[in-house]
Amino acid sequence: MTTSPRSNWNYPTAVRFGAGRIAELAEACKAVGISSPLIVTDPFLATQAMTKAALDQLNAAGLKAALFSEIKPNPVETNVYKGLEVLRAGKHDGVVAFGGGSALDAGKVIAFMAGQTRPMWDFEDIGDWWTRADPKGILPIIAVPTTAGTGSEVGRAGVITQEATHTKKVIFHPLMMPKIVICDPELTVGMPPHITAGTGLDALAHCIEAYCAPGYHPMADGIAVEGIRLVKEYLPRAYKDGKDIEARAQMMSAAAMGATAFQKGLGAIHALSHPTGALYDTHHGLTNAVFMPYVLVYNRKAIEERIVRLAAYIGLEPSFQAFLDWVLKLRKDLGVPHTLDGLKVDSARFDEMSEMAPNDPTAGGNPVPLTKESARKLFEDALAGRL
Repeated sequence: MTTSPRSNWNYPTAVRFGAGRIAELAEACKAVGISSPLIVTDPFLATQAMTKAALDQLNAAGLKAALFSEIKPNPVETNVYKGLEVLRAGKHDGVVAFGGGSALDAGKVIAFMAGQTRPMWDFEDIGDWWTRADPKGILPIIAVPTTAGTGSEVGRAGVITQEATHTKKVIFHPLMMPKIVICDPELTVGMPPHITAGTGLDALAHCIEAYCAPGYHPMADGIAVEGIRLVKEYLPRAYKDGKDIEARAQMMSAAAMGATAFQKGLGAIHALSHPTGALYDTHHGLTNAVFMPYVLVYNRKAIEERIVRLAAYIGLEPSFQAFLDWVLKLRKDLGVPHTLDGLKVDSARFDEMSEMAPNDPTAGGNPVPLTKESARKLFEDALAGRL
């Protein structure tokens, strides 16, 4: 007797996609009932013309907008609590999360924590901890990505580093999903090549890990596969010519697709990357890119059949080796270091990192169980360049 698969599926929010659609920001705020938005962004973007234009647009529309930009590249808890102080002092009733993954994650968590009385870590993505939250206190969020990588604009969580333990933790609640997303590829035109590479490879990591994660979610699989094709076709173009608006738009789609797909699961790429980023403050997408081939090889016995199908779909010889060779060539063409020393990561904290990786919430989605011993070997392989 055969049985029917069982699973739970969730899909993203309203997305306004296209060049120039940042002009709709004020109207989007009004549509979800925000009259006094707090723009949450990073220190660099706070100085840029696009951010000033967004702030001016909101104020010109009669919205009492302000800016908060004390966000680290890997956001920490003090960033969130400082943002909460600013939000409450200004009596803001919503958040515009504006920027890359760090600003999007921090902005969403600030909006989530606005009405909570429990500590932030009580809402870590463990079991049903999210039910501890007071849903009435969660402020509405508009998300405006300015990179094409994390896909956090269509996610229901934020990754925040707990400073006491140097551990990245995922804060989750269904109502952290932004009410409206404005995906305007023109906002990504100014990204330098190395950021284009790192964020684009983050999108690729999300798609690959979602596709390879065990479990039944054919819609996520389909989205992940098409996201990988978009990265293959358009990331080299966006890297070569930052003003290629078609390539920028397609990569913005791929980023949202990766985050949509990874509700199915992530895996060891992220489980290794999170402690590395928490301890060494490395760029998340670039760190994922360094670990990617080592994890593919580690998972080969469990994913080879799926990778063969994937390779055929994206126009490669239908074999695991062809897909691995493509990943290695793409990394090299985009200037990604092959080993951890290119990220200024050495072996000094491998013991600590090997304890942290299997306990990372993403580790459970890996198709081959990740243990302390296997994590240690993966760290060592990634330092030595052993595939």
